[in-house]
Amino acid sequence: MEMPTPNQTVMAKRDKVVARLQEILPKGAVISDPAETRAYECDALTAYKCPPLCAVLPASTEEVAAILRVCHAEGVPVVPRGSGTSLAGGALPTEDCVILGVARMNAVLETDYANRFVRVQTGRTNLSVTGAVEEDGFFYAPDPSSQLACAIAGNIAMNSGGAHCLKYGVTTNNLLGVTMVLIDGTVVELGGAYLDAGGLDLLGVVCGSEGQLGVVTEATLRILRKPEGAKPVLMGFASNEVAGACVSDIIKAGVLPVAIEFMDRPCIRACEAFAGAGYPDCEALLIVEVEGAAEEIAEQLAVILEIARRHDPVELREAADADEAARIWLGRKSAFGAMGQINDYICLDGTIPVSKLPQVLRGIGELSAKYGLQVANVFHAGDGNMHPLILFDANLAGDLEKAEEMGAEILTLCVEVGGCLTGEHGVGIEKRDLMSKQFAPADLEAQMAVKDVFDPAWLLNPAKVFPLAASETRRMAAQ
Repeated sequence: MEMPTPNQTVMAKRDKVVARLQEILPKGAVISDPAETRAYECDALTAYKCPPLCAVLPASTEEVAAILRVCHAEGVPVVPRGSGTSLAGGALPTEDCVILGVARMNAVLETDYANRFVRVQTGRTNLSVTGAVEEDGFFYAPDPSSQLACAIAGNIAMNSGGAHCLKYGVTTNNLLGVTMVLIDGTVVELGGAYLDAGGLDLLGVVCGSEGQLGVVTEATLRILRKPEGAKPVLMGFASNEVAGACVSDIIKAGVLPVAIEFMDRPCIRACEAFAGAGYPDCEALLIVEVEGAAEEIAEQLAVILEIARRHDPVELREAADADEAARIWLGRKSAFGAMGQINDYICLDGTIPVSKLPQVLRGIGELSAKYGLQVANVFHAGDGNMHPLILFDANLAGDLEKAEEMGAEILTLCVEVGGCLTGEHGVGIEKRDLMSKQFAPADLEAQMAVKDVFDPAWLLNPAKVFPLAASETRRMAAQ
């Protein structure tokens, strides 16, 4: 994956930049030893690595502002980083950049149950937001599979979702406000502790902007009352296409489960071996969960099970108790780790209309045969957010490149059927050169013009989102 040529002027004044950052930050907050900066040379897209100029770990908005003032004055690129769980290379550094990690900024700043919000520093992990309020009967809805480790900062950057986003929405639907620091150190407040703000929807612009516009240091998040109860049901089918058709029919029926998750045979087998969830031996598996009062759960399940039976399921199984429900979800939540025990893989993230699931699953199967690479499918079927895992051998010359070429064809297919390149992983470096598949030149120009306003020198998160040639032309023109 091509990266921009390092700015030699910045490289020449490396020691000066490090010294200035050490002057404004507490001891231990600046990491410049090459052996230690290697911990920041990649994110979860581990196929690509590059050590940064240095890394900084601020503990407050004020420290972030001070760091950005120095970097802005010295013309040093900055790559914001949450927990480094990005699967699209969203936090991959360049050789001449400063990594700005928010991991030390993990405090709960305010909790308001009457108005149903919590305000946190954005280094706090996704799952620990719920952990801070669950004893009082509340939870934070977005639940990416990496929620144990991923930071709210990264969730905002990529507009992350999760298994339960079908009912509760993704990050943008649960984000009320942010404190953000611009590249020149200016601190701005967008939104607040209410459902909608007047004027331009700048909060909507920031959520999903992948660190291109500023560094989000604090977030006001919507929290919800825990439901009275929930119950998942397992559905096994004889083919991927039949399972996809079942999903489409459930959505068309007007029922709104809290989650509909899809797994195919390779993923089922890996997860069963890993977690022992009791999954049936079948070609495709759906996990459908509904929630609410007992009567509501029974009514929804009756409709869903009737629809499932029309598709001749191999197995239908309602969770008998809380333990069985937990095992069902343990298998699904363990999917990425379970697949990692089998082989290296690329995890894609395309989104399609639910009605196109059978067609796209069939297309993925055809591409698998074409490239001779196995694909495991596990994804949020209810909203069409697909996560095909392309298995390859990193030690076999050319295998990674072949997997990437296949991935580009799958994502192009998603766009061609009316979907988009990403649902929750972001564009990063993985999909930047596919942006022209989804957007016309005028569309990309409009997006880059927004970045011009927030980051005129194009110092924030370089080489991401936009095709490299276009972003490099923009950056050079700004210097």
